[in-house]
Amino acid sequence: AEKCGACGPGFASPLDAMKGKSGSRAGGPREEIVYVPCIYRNTGRKKPDFLATVDVNPKSPHYCQVIHRLPMPNLGDELHHSGWNACSSCFGDASKKRNRLILPSFISSRIYVVDVGTDLRAPRLFKVVNSEDVFWKCNLGYPHTSHCLGSGEIMISTLGDPAGSGKGGFILLDGETFEIKGNWEKGDKIPPMGYDFWYQPRHNVLISTEWGIPKCLGYGFDPNDLKKGRYGRRLNVWDWTAHTYVQAIDVGEDAAPLEIRFLHNPDAAEGYVGCTISSAIHRFYKTEQGDWAAEKVIQVPSKKVEGWLLPDMPGFITDILISLDDRFLYFSNWLHGDIRQYDISDTRKPKLVGQVFVGGSIAKGGPVTVCRDEELQSQPDPFFIKGKRVPGGPQMIQLSLDGKRLYVTTSLYSAWDRQFYPDLVKDGSVMLQLDVDTEQGGLTVNESFLVDFGKEPDGPCLAHEIRYPGGDCTSDIWV
Repeated sequence: AEKCGACGPGFASPLDAMKGKSGSRAGGPREEIVYVPCIYRNTGRKKPDFLATVDVNPKSPHYCQVIHRLPMPNLGDELHHSGWNACSSCFGDASKKRNRLILPSFISSRIYVVDVGTDLRAPRLFKVVNSEDVFWKCNLGYPHTSHCLGSGEIMISTLGDPAGSGKGGFILLDGETFEIKGNWEKGDKIPPMGYDFWYQPRHNVLISTEWGIPKCLGYGFDPNDLKKGRYGRRLNVWDWTAHTYVQAIDVGEDAAPLEIRFLHNPDAAEGYVGCTISSAIHRFYKTEQGDWAAEKVIQVPSKKVEGWLLPDMPGFITDILISLDDRFLYFSNWLHGDIRQYDISDTRKPKLVGQVFVGGSIAKGGPVTVCRDEELQSQPDPFFIKGKRVPGGPQMIQLSLDGKRLYVTTSLYSAWDRQFYPDLVKDGSVMLQLDVDTEQGGLTVNESFLVDFGKEPDGPCLAHEIRYPGGDCTSDIWV
C-alpha cells in the first residue's frame, strides 16, 4: 500500500484514499492481497479457524489462490470480524503503523493479535488475549467489532456478558501492548444488547447496534425467539468524550440492526444501518435539537414462499457499506441472494442503480417455491461460476478504495450457515468479485474471479470478512 512518508497510517481524507495520495485519476493503491478469517466451527471438522491471505492481483500467477494460512492455537473460536491497531484516525501520528490485525473470537471470547507488518503475505500470531481476561477485567463476552482510535487504543464491541446474556459494552485494549485496559463505557446505563459500532468525533457521538442475546442466537435461528425481546431493536447513542450512554433510537421489534456506517466525510452527521430480520435500511441523522433520529429509507419486501422455515422469507440484509466518496450504498440480501447498489447522492432517497443475484434461497429448481413476489417476475436462475454452483448467499462485502471492485463472501455465522444453507457447510464458502460502474451505477460478476474455500487442504471452511492491508471502506474512520 502507498505510504504517506512521515504522516502515519492511512490517508488524510476519504477522497485521498480513493484517489491515492498524489490525487491521480488512477485511484488509490490497488489491493493485491486480502485477509479473510476462515471458520471450521460447526462444520464437523475438528480444525482451528485460520486467517487466509488471498492473492487478488490479476497479474499474479497465484491470482484467486490462498497463498498463506495462519491457524489459531485453539478450536471453536468462531473468528468473525477484524480490525486494525491503527488506521486513518491516527493519520497525523508518524509513530503509528498499521501492522497488527485484531481478530476477536465471537464464541470463545479470545482476542488474537496478528503481526502483518513483518511479512504482509505471511501473517504470524503476535499475542493472544485470553477470554478469562475479557471476562474478569470487563465483565463482557462475545466480542464483535474492533476499531482503532485516534488515541492509539483499540476498542471492541461485545454482544453480551460472560454468561451469554445480552450486554452492549466495549473492551479497551492498549495499542502497544494489547493488554486489556478495561471498559470504554462509563456510568450505570448500558444497552441490553450490542453488536457493531461507528464513531464520529466531530459530532461527539458513537452509535452502536444490537443483534440479539448470544445464548439464544448462538446455536441457530429459532423463530420462537421472536416477539420475546431476544433480538435487537435499537440504535444506541453514546457521548463520545464522556463515554456515557445517552439515547436509544427504536427501529422496530426484532429488526436486528447489524452493520452501521456513518458517511465517511468526518463532518457528516448521518449514515445508514442495515436491519437484518426486518430487511430494512434506516438512515440515522442528527436533528436540529442536537439529538439523533432514524427514518426508514429502503424496505426489501419479503417473499411469500413454500418449502421454507416460514411462509414469509425476508431478504435478510447482513452487510452494508458506503463508497469512500459517499456516493453509493451497497448491501447484501443473504437469503434472497442479491447484492444491491444504491445512489445516495440524496441521502434521504436512495435510488437502486445496480443489482445482481449470486446464490440465495429462491433460485429455480431448489426446495423453495415463491408464491408471491413484489419485485421479481420469476425466480432467479441458480448461480454458477467456473462450473461451480455457489452454495449460500452473498454476505460480507468489501469495496476497493477506488470503488470499482466489490468483493463478496458467503458465510454469515457457522450455526446459521448450517441451518439455512447446509450445502455451504458441506461444500465450503466462496469469495467472488463484482465489477462496479462508478459513473451510472451497475454491478456485474467478474466471471474470471473465484476463490473456492471448499478446496482447502483441511477440508471445506467458511470464509467471512475481507480486509486489505492498506485499509478499506469499513475499517477506517477519519476524525
